[in-house]
Amino acid sequence: MALQYSQAVVNAKLDAIESTIGAAAVLKIRSGTVPANIATADAGTVLATLTLPSDWMSAASGGSKAKLGTWQDTSADATGTAAHFRVYAADGTTAHIQGTVGTSGTDMIVDSVSFTATQAFTINSFTITSANYP
Repeated sequence: MALQYSQAVVNAKLDAIESTIGAAAVLKIRSGTVPANIATADAGTVLATLTLPSDWMSAASGGSKAKLGTWQDTSADATGTAAHFRVYAADGTTAHIQGTVGTSGTDMIVDSVSFTATQAFTINSFTITSANYP
């Protein structure tokens, strides 16, 4: 049997993500293939860099945690096709979360994956869901 956790434990684990990464987390959206794991070096071109709000995720509830507030950039860094993202500590170099980017069916939902330098864009949806919850 696989381990199962209570909703209280799952929610506490999820809330620890934001507290561990901290306020002023940095989100970088990149082109190219997602690195093999979070410890692997960054890959692709940085298309956009956002400093997230100081309280960037909602309180966990029911085994999930969603972005809080508006995640928007008024000026993309480069031109290219968004494929993955990483969330870093405030230093912008210590990676803690990575996943895919797209307009549907990916870890992070954006309004368009076609980025043009200086264009504005919005992160529409980002939710972290915990495993091992019945």
